Amino acid sequence: MSRLANKVAIVTGASKGIGAAIAKQLGAHGASVVVNYATSKEGADTVVEHIVANGGKAIAVQANVSSQADINHLFAETKKAYGRLDILVNNAGVYEFSPLETITEEHYNRQFNTNVLGLLLTTQKAAEHFDDKGGSIINISSVVAQAPIAGGSVYSATKGAVDAITKSLSKELGNRKIRVNSLSPGMTETEGVHTAQFIGTDFHKQIEAQTPLGRTGQPDDIAKAALFLASDDSSWVTGEAILAAGGFR
Repeated sequence: MSRLANKVAIVTGASKGIGAAIAKQLGAHGASVVVNYATSKEGADTVVEHIVANGGKAIAVQANVSSQADINHLFAETKKAYGRLDILVNNAGVYEFSPLETITEEHYNRQFNTNVLGLLLTTQKAAEHFDDKGGSIINISSVVAQAPIAGGSVYSATKGAVDAITKSLSKELGNRKIRVNSLSPGMTETEGVHTAQFIGTDFHKQIEAQTPLGRTGQPDDIAKAALFLASDDSSWVTGEAILAAGGFR
């Protein structure tokens, strides 16, 4: 039997990268998946097509998670399509690296509005939709919450906040059978990492040299860990910040 049979999952920021891999993994194991995207409809539609072509169920829904109105739309469409919610993956996020002297209000607000406020508002709405059986919330954090890098003070701060929120909400929501965990990838080979031109740099080589498993992570590495947290295999796990970084820390 599929590990997520009859479950419904929302994955935010799922049009590419880690979010897309998680959506595909959950769909492959029986979940009906809501593939959220902010701007890349084409990418989200491609993820939906992949899930459906492999026998799963999925829809794409546009929503900017930093907007309450958009979040309301996301959950209304989920209820309309599937009638319930069991899993929320808070993957939507932005990252910008900037040295101290160039940090601006816009730089700060853009990252905190999506990575922190968006996560809180989306989780708030999910908690309203889970039934008396509870649910699983997976917050995608980052290894930089524990091992910040130079020039990443604001981004690292957002992910440190994600881990703190995870622990707090696990205590607040536990009596409703809602589990809340964070999953912290190390450097993972996504479209964004290529766009930022990290691959092949001295920084990239340094990270790989400090990673005990000796390679850069792939989106599927993170997706498999997310599947564990989404499924009943992790029914006794909550409030944890799990590193998925090949041993890098």
